[in-house]
Amino acid sequence: MTGVLVLNAGYEPLQRVSLAHAFRMLHRQVAVVEEAVDGRTFGPYPLPRVLRLVRYVQMRCRNRRGIPTWSRSGMLERDAHLCAYCGTVGASTVDHVLPRSRGGASSWLNTVAACLDCNHRKRDRTPQEAGMRLRYEPHVPTHLDLLAR
Repeated sequence: MTGVLVLNAGYEPLQRVSLAHAFRMLHRQVAVVEEAVDGRTFGPYPLPRVLRLVRYVQMRCRNRRGIPTWSRSGMLERDAHLCAYCGTVGASTVDHVLPRSRGGASSWLNTVAACLDCNHRKRDRTPQEAGMRLRYEPHVPTHLDLLAR
């Protein structure tokens, strides 16, 4: 994932922000650079990889079990944009292992990243019916897994 990782004042990861947002945070002096790209600057600031907030902010309660809410972008990040069927880099579509037409849900355990060709080839069939093998099993990531990329 591109962007700058933002840490709370207590060094807990909060979110990723765009480079433009990171510079606005530095300019407003609400954050300091914890880790920078060696030798690169942007105006008076070093090019940041990681920012730390100056003041502690209370994190919103995500949910009781700490499971991130499913999203298309989160699922693609979880799978590192690798096609679950052929392994090519740059997978940009979501494939439902149990197709939605058969009652499959958009959930962490029923979706994988797929390249356009494999997604079209599988259509509304299960991987077994399509003669395709999953290279990895879908899993539920943690919030930290999604921020770490």
